[in-house]
Amino acid sequence: MIIKLKIWRQKNAKAKGKFVNYNLDNVSPEMSFLEMLDALNTKLIIEGDEPVAFEHDCREGICGCCSLYINGIPHGPGEKSTTCELHMRSFKEGQTIVVEPWRSRAFPVMKDLIVDRNAFDKIIAAGGFISIDAGSAQDSNAVLINKEKADEAFDSASCIGCGACVAACKNASAMLFVSARVSQFALLPQGKVEAVERVQAMVAKMDELGFGNCTNTYACEAVCPKGIKVTNIARMNREFFSAKLCAEKM
Repeated sequence: MIIKLKIWRQKNAKAKGKFVNYNLDNVSPEMSFLEMLDALNTKLIIEGDEPVAFEHDCREGICGCCSLYINGIPHGPGEKSTTCELHMRSFKEGQTIVVEPWRSRAFPVMKDLIVDRNAFDKIIAAGGFISIDAGSAQDSNAVLINKEKADEAFDSASCIGCGACVAACKNASAMLFVSARVSQFALLPQGKVEAVERVQAMVAKMDELGFGNCTNTYACEAVCPKGIKVTNIARMNREFFSAKLCAEKM
């Protein structure tokens, strides 16, 4: 395959970026998208040009580092998949592929296609944990948990924090991410103890970092590689309002 690439290049966080056009020959349809970028970088290095900076780690759809905007879609045209799981057979011969970093004030561009997603870590640090005695493991039936609730909590915990929800939202909202983190604890008895403090702290940190609000377009759910549901946002809102009422009564 011969493909045309239009890639965002930006030297550093303070520099002004721009799109640069590239042509790449001998692209195998079986290549992953990241392998294609590897091939482009090999070509650029041989030609004496600076390679395109992009982030990756596991290349197995686990870590979420490979987050890219591809032809206007977070992670590209694949359904419930990350960029590293996208293959070049999804594109046509001679097609122009536009590749950009996430676009959000809370995710500043560091270089080329790499953005700083430390904002998510700050939200988790604000309250995404539980305080328990780290003693011996309890018997499996010591804490009875409804299977439906346990499954919901597990599904919520599957969020990989890639930021696709933020990239897809017209308001750059992080509510799907935050609500998934709130839900994974709120659904289980172990998370009830600090529920009031947790949801207020995480929502406050989300607002402080400059993320927008949710306007129910469902764009976040549509692009989430792990299929996190927007019902988590409704649960987080209930947890938040309940926490506020509890705080007013105290």
